[in-house]
Amino acid sequence: MASLEFPKGFLWGAATASYQIEGAVNEGGRGPSVWDTFSHTPGKVQNGDNGDVACDHYHRYPEDIDLMSQVGLQAYRFSIAWPRLLPEGTGEVNQEGIDFYNRLIDALIAKGITPCATLFHWDYPQALHDLGGWTHLDAAKWFGDYAELCFKSFGDRIKFWITHNEPWCYAFLGHGIGEHAPGEKDTELMYKVGHGLILGHGEAVARYRALNQGGKIGITTNHQYFPPENPDSELDRRASDQQNDWMNGWFLDPIYFGDYPEYLKRTYPMPEFTPEQSKLISQPTDFMGLNFYASSKVRYNPKSGNEAEQIDDPSLEHTEMGWMVVPDALRDSLVYSQKKWNPKEIFVTENGCAFKDELTGDRVHDDRRVAFLTEYLKAARASIDEGAKLSGYFVWSFLDNFEWAFGYSKRFGITYVDYVTQQRVLKDSALLYRDIIAANSLEPTLAGR
Repeated sequence: MASLEFPKGFLWGAATASYQIEGAVNEGGRGPSVWDTFSHTPGKVQNGDNGDVACDHYHRYPEDIDLMSQVGLQAYRFSIAWPRLLPEGTGEVNQEGIDFYNRLIDALIAKGITPCATLFHWDYPQALHDLGGWTHLDAAKWFGDYAELCFKSFGDRIKFWITHNEPWCYAFLGHGIGEHAPGEKDTELMYKVGHGLILGHGEAVARYRALNQGGKIGITTNHQYFPPENPDSELDRRASDQQNDWMNGWFLDPIYFGDYPEYLKRTYPMPEFTPEQSKLISQPTDFMGLNFYASSKVRYNPKSGNEAEQIDDPSLEHTEMGWMVVPDALRDSLVYSQKKWNPKEIFVTENGCAFKDELTGDRVHDDRRVAFLTEYLKAARASIDEGAKLSGYFVWSFLDNFEWAFGYSKRFGITYVDYVTQQRVLKDSALLYRDIIAANSLEPTLAGR
């Protein structure tokens, strides 16, 4: 029987993002982000939803931290809203924004919860986007200046930093197909934006190393795993490699190897790194942040993108996002990532699911999420036995929240949020997670909640 216990010191946490929960978009000196603009553009977000109020975390963070403490979270991953600190993206610092995050960080530490900060989780300052955004020649410097401000303001207490969250999404969804902010549709542009994001990552890492604050820094990318339908088929294997390169290697190969995968350079209009840039972006990081939600087998099909046709299995359970529930794919992705990029350690920085949850009396019986977390955590534990240097797990999300272009129609939280009253209720999945954290083991799942 596979081990149910996690290694000593394994870090248990939950994650959120600023635009998805904070609200207060016009308070405390905050400037507009591209998501403010996008969500207020008719037809861009389901039901016309926006993040103006969201979960009102800006005002209710003490209550939320109390709930985190009840669950027993050891760590909380949140993102800092760039336009809350620098309303124009650069230049004058907004002290009210600094003060808010100081209060948040201090309140977490007072409850024994380790603060883990993401510098960029998509709420890019509108003022900088208007100047050219991540394609501007000064984009990396802008991000470096902002990162350094964060390090100097909060680095005495935050020792776990993530430069970017899922840059693939910001580049592809935001600039390639236009489903996310800023809503642009330009295939060549998306590779230029991705290039700028990678350079910004390198600049932030360099600034952090120069300050010698003694913490950890890395990047979080969204991993999808695409095994070949027929492992004995050379064409299926090639399709698998090409799809994995485009989905995962686009950002990870430059950061670990200093350049894009050869397949991408042959096939797409990838910008080139100078030798100095290659050295900058591939500075050693302390960990790999791995977000995991989806996986599918692929078969060779020359008419599909990357010659890889993704295969949906209707016999498998699907989440409200339409993603197949395939727990073993998390194990396989962790092991694959360890072998290919050999990070010093890996943290699952997001993993979770959206289902239709309803408040019944004073409880939310989210049985499908309980089952999901149980099976995915088993897979995560199994990856350690297969060589993955997995050091922690952050469930997505601590709160139901604004799910980007889906608005408030999808609930990912282990805490239920009534968006009208702002009532919070810990779901059954949160209570299970509490027991797993306390035991540092999956043994509580055997109780058959």
